[in-house]
Amino acid sequence: MLKKLSEAQLERLLEAGVEAFSLHGPAGASMRSIADRAGVSVGVLYKYYGDKEGFLRACLDRSLAALDEVLASVTAEEAGFRAYARRLIRALLQFSREHGGYVRLYCALAASGGAEAQGLAEEIEGAAARLYRRAVAAGQAAGDLRRDVDPGLLAFFFDSLLMMVQFSGCCGYYRERFRLYCGAAPEDQEDRLEEELLRFLESAFTFEASEIVHKTQGREPSAPQHV
Repeated sequence: MLKKLSEAQLERLLEAGVEAFSLHGPAGASMRSIADRAGVSVGVLYKYYGDKEGFLRACLDRSLAALDEVLASVTAEEAGFRAYARRLIRALLQFSREHGGYVRLYCALAASGGAEAQGLAEEIEGAAARLYRRAVAAGQAAGDLRRDVDPGLLAFFFDSLLMMVQFSGCCGYYRERFRLYCGAAPEDQEDRLEEELLRFLESAFTFEASEIVHKTQGREPSAPQHV
């Protein structure tokens, strides 16, 4: 007879799974060690989720639901590009602090390669891709963002920068990479990270090529004026 797990037990089980899959990957994670960590029998784990693939799917769904909730709350209110980007940076930094396992799971799946990872790309990336593409297209239509770059590519560049911010907040390799470049951990300089990333985004995403004046020998150009 199947032992019914409480909501608290299910949460502990899924969190244990997220952590194990994020650290060891889908192949290396042990269902028995996950069950032991959550305080349930491995038989109950299999009865609830069928097999490792079914359990991995449940863990991934939990992670994606949490991230989608953050993105929905941050983007519900309309704002200009700078305010929109600032809210996203703050929210994603906080998300990586509070739910590092979710981000590490995403990183582990993305790095695993093969057909399995490709099949998950639409599910993992789809919501953010559609959200950012709409935001970029709206910004271009309003004249707030540069229009000499394809909106899909501009959204891709934007998401890639935000993804690195998340990885740097909770993934060991990317944290060390950040420290090598910046001299300290991301959480020790979040305000600086936010402001300087915003400065970069504002210049890279708003000025069109025709508006950018490069230095020439013997002449210091005036700052470009963005209309």
